[in-house]
Amino acid sequence: MSAKRRSFRRRPRRTWLVFALFAGLALLRLGHDRWQGVPQPVYEPPLAEGEYDVVRVVDGDTLLVAPPPGSAQAHRREIRVRLLGIDCPESVKPNHPVEPWGREAAEFTRQFVSGGAVRLRFDKRRLDQYGRYLAYVFVADKMLNEELVRAGMAYVSVYPGDSESMTRRLRASEQQAREARRGVWSRQSVRPAGKR
Repeated sequence: MSAKRRSFRRRPRRTWLVFALFAGLALLRLGHDRWQGVPQPVYEPPLAEGEYDVVRVVDGDTLLVAPPPGSAQAHRREIRVRLLGIDCPESVKPNHPVEPWGREAAEFTRQFVSGGAVRLRFDKRRLDQYGRYLAYVFVADKMLNEELVRAGMAYVSVYPGDSESMTRRLRASEQQAREARRGVWSRQSVRPAGKR
């Protein structure tokens, strides 16, 4: 009688195992059929350095650009670019007052890129925490990041790993602005809390 009990106990285990295997295969097939028609995210290659058309100036240190027609990345529409290594006073931050020199910095940037085309150059950090591309922005041989700092419209704000040569250029321009008391370094300006 004990022999019968043992064989009786083994058979249900095998039956449950076979049932679980078929159920798993059925669920797998159902899941495959369900997700087969769903579009998958498309891999975007990294943004290439080079020429871009300016769509709009958001504020002193942020631009919207688009690749020129016919370029390899022409399928991309507007690309948000944050100027690398600097921080301009705020002029459009939601729920935040306009800071002294914020509007002037935005106008400086508008004038600088008024030709409509810029050249982007990247460093090790390519994106910030908001998904904006970080770049040094050039018009001809002049770098917007550097010119904003030199005019006293921005502070230098670098991070470990940023280009040492670019950091030296930006710091030298900031020193010039400080000595000449331009913009944010003028006597009536006070550096906002939290600025580096």
